[in-house]
Order: sequence, then C-alpha cells, then structure tokens
Amino acid sequence: MDYNTIISAQELKPIIDQDNVRVFDCRFNLKDPQGGLKSYQSGHLPMAQFADMDTQLSSAMTETSGRHPLPDADVFLAQLQSWGINNDTQVIAYDDISGAFAARLWWMMRWMGHSKVAVLNGGMKQWDLQGFPLDQENVEYAAGNFSGTANMEWLVDIGTVQTELEANRITLIDARAADRFTGRDKNTDPVPGHIPAAHNLPFSGNLASSGLFETADVINQRFANIIQDQPLTNVVNMCGSGVTACHNLLAQAIAGIPPTKIFIGSWSQWIRDPSRPVSCID
Repeated sequence: MDYNTIISAQELKPIIDQDNVRVFDCRFNLKDPQGGLKSYQSGHLPMAQFADMDTQLSSAMTETSGRHPLPDADVFLAQLQSWGINNDTQVIAYDDISGAFAARLWWMMRWMGHSKVAVLNGGMKQWDLQGFPLDQENVEYAAGNFSGTANMEWLVDIGTVQTELEANRITLIDARAADRFTGRDKNTDPVPGHIPAAHNLPFSGNLASSGLFETADVINQRFANIIQDQPLTNVVNMCGSGVTACHNLLAQAIAGIPPTKIFIGSWSQWIRDPSRPVSCID
C-alpha cells in the first residue's frame, strides 16, 4: 500500500480502518472560519481527523504575510506527531471540492519529506456516490513518531519572486479562477488582478466534469503549454494564498512532472504593498 498522488473511493474503503492509515478532513470555508469544523462534525469519513486550514495547515497572518502562511516546520512536525503519524503511515486527505483544500495537506506532507500521502479523487462526492458510510465520531490517536525534515528549496519568497520576474528568470503559474486573475471579479480579492507576466492555469482545469482528475496526458499537455522548454527549477506556482496552488502541484505530480516551487504568500501577500505592480485585463 503506497499511494502518492490520488486514491479512489473504492481503493480507500477497504483500508480506511487499518492501523497505518490516517485520514484527514480538510474542508474549509473562507467566509466562515468554523465552517469546515461544522461540516466535519455533521458527518465525515470513518476514522477521519479534522485538519483546520487556518490553525493547523497555516500560521497566523502577519502585517506582511499572505492569508495562509506556512507554519514553522517544527510546529507542523509536532502537529503531525499529535495526529498519530509515523514515517510509514499512509496519509489520505479529502474535502468537498475535488481536492482544492486537501491538496494543501498533501503538499505539506511532501514538503516535510513524507511521500505516502494521497488526495481522495473526487472527494466526498465520490465517497457518497458509492454509498459508503459517514461517521460523526471525533477521532483521536496516540502520538506518532514522524521525523521528517522540511524541504525549504521548494519555497520561493516574495523578494525572490520580484527579483526573478524583473530578470525574466521564472515562469509564474497562477491557479486562481480566470475572473480573479483578469480582475473582472472585483469582490473576492481586496485588489483585483494579477502579477504582471504571470500565467493563468486555474486549478479547476485539472478536473473533468465529474470532479475527478483528468488523465496524466491531459494534465501534462496543459502545463507543457506554459512551461515549454523552461527549466523546472524556474517554475513557480501561486494562487490567492498558497492553497489552491497545491492543487496544480498535485496535478503536476499526477502527470509525472517533477516537483516545482511554490510562492506561499501568493496574491494575498503581493497586494499588501501597494507599490508592487498589478495587471488587469479589461
């Protein structure tokens, strides 16, 4: 048993209660900080623990950060141990919007050096379509002994983004919806628009109409159209706050593309300083 990208509901069902499996409910509602927890309490996959986007998969926002800064690696390591995760644990993450939030935990586990982590393909919708049961029990485990180390080379800070863009040395891929990227959506972001020279590849394009991930070939072509012959070390992923960019990173892994980098601060950090340039498409 070794799932590294996605797992189907049919594959998850027979292993969900095994001792070396940990399942995480990553549902989240930006407009309701308690919305994810409320959803979890009303019904979740059996054996699932709740992973809170604001307090466990992020640190507190500062005056200069984006909306969802990464927690300190040591803090996150302690969190993983408290969830009962060991170095050989198979981790499964899910949400109710086809992995948009679950991919954040997927990426963070890999950032910490843990490869046995996968997202439930299609999320709760696919679980429900199979007629599989839900539970309302609050799940806890004895502490684990996970001992991973964060790979800081996967991160790009805002200063590097500015410098490398000015020198035309990076390819920046923005996972936000097209209306947010172009600036036509005036309500979601405090400042509409995008970073000049960024390319828009909305994370939703990784999915078929069923809510399941597209095939590796389809995804590969999607990113190849942007990356072209650029070195992968120059590819940087972003979104609104470093969350849905992880969906693009998961899609790249499904397509067999080696790990590229992420700008965790993303658009919500970029716009904290009004002197930084912004582009809109009328």
